[in-house]
Amino acid sequence: MKPYPRRNDLSREQKIYNYRLCRCRRIVENAFGVLTSRFRIFEKPITTSIDKVDVIVKTSCALHNWLRKTSPASYTPPGFIDEECQRSGLRLGTWRQNASGGPFENITSQNNRNSTREAIRIRDNYCHYFNNDGAVPWQDSAIF
Repeated sequence: MKPYPRRNDLSREQKIYNYRLCRCRRIVENAFGVLTSRFRIFEKPITTSIDKVDVIVKTSCALHNWLRKTSPASYTPPGFIDEECQRSGLRLGTWRQNASGGPFENITSQNNRNSTREAIRIRDNYCHYFNNDGAVPWQDSAIF
């Protein structure tokens, strides 16, 4: 998913979509960064079938959740995971200090920056959802 371009000319709804997309990306980045910092299998491309990759990811998530519940002080000590703070914004977790780019480190940017009509339609649908049924109480204060 891509954000709406032209930051100064965006409608309130488009700004909210961009905020929600950015927040979602941070959460996913944090989740996979933590998994990569704890499970070596994610440090390089996984060369197996898609079905096995699916099992590996799900098993890693289940093990991660179990370790967080049973051994929080040693598995995810305070400050290890990114945290959102109302006063200071985002506080980056210490997992980032030892993080390499992993399998995504050498991905190059594609020259084609144009979105397809289908991608634009999907983005507009999410924009509508985030501003209606999927709205959260803090999103307006986050964009202004």
